[in-house]
Amino acid sequence: MSGAASAMPARPIAIRTRDLSVALGGVDVLVGASAGFVRGGINALIGQNGAGKTTLLRAILGLVPYRGVVEIAPVGGRAARLAFVPQRVDFDRGTPLSVTDLLCADRQRRPLFLGHSPRVLRAAREALEWVGALRLLGAPLGGLSGGEFQRVLLALALLSEPDILLLDEPVAGIDIKGEALFCDLLVRLRDQRGLTIVLVSHDMSIVMQHTDHVVCIARQSVDCQGDTLTTLTAANIQRIFGFPAAIYDHDHAHGGPHAACDHHHHPGHHHPHMPPPPSSAGPRSGGAA
Repeated sequence: MSGAASAMPARPIAIRTRDLSVALGGVDVLVGASAGFVRGGINALIGQNGAGKTTLLRAILGLVPYRGVVEIAPVGGRAARLAFVPQRVDFDRGTPLSVTDLLCADRQRRPLFLGHSPRVLRAAREALEWVGALRLLGAPLGGLSGGEFQRVLLALALLSEPDILLLDEPVAGIDIKGEALFCDLLVRLRDQRGLTIVLVSHDMSIVMQHTDHVVCIARQSVDCQGDTLTTLTAANIQRIFGFPAAIYDHDHAHGGPHAACDHHHHPGHHHPHMPPPPSSAGPRSGGAA
């Protein structure tokens, strides 16, 4: 384990894990993971498939049994509210449910067949408007694209007025334009609503350009963590993912697939980009150079 793994960030911490271990079906999925996620920042959780990233999210949410400690800092003298946006939700595409039904079902007491509560419907409209998807109000769930459905899930999460938002691969299956719009939305949630955001991602372009802090998982534990640009060196990436990264110098202010939603980092810096793994058929469309 890297010596950086035990170094907690200096910024205020929203979520801290100490020696967190999870075993599922008798198999160790996480072992002694100690991590800190900064308050009011966009935190990335990265690592190879099967490293334990989603398990760490689920442990934070209390969805899996674990050993060790999960500490979630209070907000304004009360317990912090958490919301989770999963990578995918399986449902029957032929369901007669609409976006309105989905958003209202969990927030109102009366059955949906009796109509939507005006109070809940108003909140649903506001949440959809906030994520730029008000036009989807009333649309059938089965007709949504991947990007549209992710925005609806995000609106659903926002209905609980969370302080901390956890997302598992939020842009998986979304096209490049949709990725950029979703990144811009996460930046707005951080800057305008002060949310702490933790996202699992395999897209290093998104991680490098749009996150403040990174926690790297390798060999079922935390390998290194810290400020994104200083932590994700080529050497660290090669150790975590098992294949090299190349260093490029470029200016985010002059284009690039995600330049529109880069509101945080300064232009003209060096940072690593990963090639596809050796087993990949080729680079992902619009991904890192």
